[in-house]
Amino acid sequence: WVLFLMGALCATAAKKPKPDEEIVYKKTEQGELALHIFYPDGHQKSDKRPVAVFFHGGGWKGGDPSMFYRQCVYLSSRGIVAISAEYRLAKNHKTTPVECVKDGKSAIRWIRKNAAQLGIAPDKLIAGGGSAGGHVAASTGTATSFEEETEDKSVSSCPNALVLFNPVYDNSENNYGHDRVKAYWKEISPMHNITEKTPPTAVFFGTEDGAARSAPEYKQKMEALGIRSDLYMYEGEKHAFYNQVPKMHQETLAEMDRFLTSLGYLKPMTP
Repeated sequence: WVLFLMGALCATAAKKPKPDEEIVYKKTEQGELALHIFYPDGHQKSDKRPVAVFFHGGGWKGGDPSMFYRQCVYLSSRGIVAISAEYRLAKNHKTTPVECVKDGKSAIRWIRKNAAQLGIAPDKLIAGGGSAGGHVAASTGTATSFEEETEDKSVSSCPNALVLFNPVYDNSENNYGHDRVKAYWKEISPMHNITEKTPPTAVFFGTEDGAARSAPEYKQKMEALGIRSDLYMYEGEKHAFYNQVPKMHQETLAEMDRFLTSLGYLKPMTP
């Protein structure tokens, strides 16, 4: 199984990341926002595959969807429809983290409402992301506010599972991002809004990442409510290691694969 998985990882790495399709999911006063979509080979609209949507890092200020193209390529090679989503940023749109979370929720809601168009199962939706994008993803699974008032709330904006890479999920004082959200930090901090409805979660951190210091508490809070919370710590690695270090990139993809396979979103690999 391990050798077969590594072969899949190498084959995926050889592919040039490029979306198969881009679809506008939201129009805002600051501009249109698109989903960058990667389909599995032979995908049909009649399929009902699981779907994963990722939100890139950049401190709620910058970054772009290409940061998660490689994760999308990998998951699409494993039979999932994989998406990297645009959301409003301070650099391009002069917005705050509130708009980032609103856009994350809008992306999930749009994907569910358009499941037939995408060929996906609306009840098998994974949200993920890194750094501030990890915050956006985590907030879709925890925050009960920050919804767009004009959207149909009968369609849930909460994913069915979360995959978080060095997420900014504790916005309390002395933690990352507090200066940008201090006026409303208790409402937007995933750490402080975990409920029994929070989805099962996998979290990846390097031990040298300042954002990791609250990771044990996050896991403890989740498990106290009976929610699965897998924590992967990588000794000596810093922030964004999951994309910057090739070996760590492959290892995090392999662990993500195991997590999603155990939840039934991926088919077990067989040689």
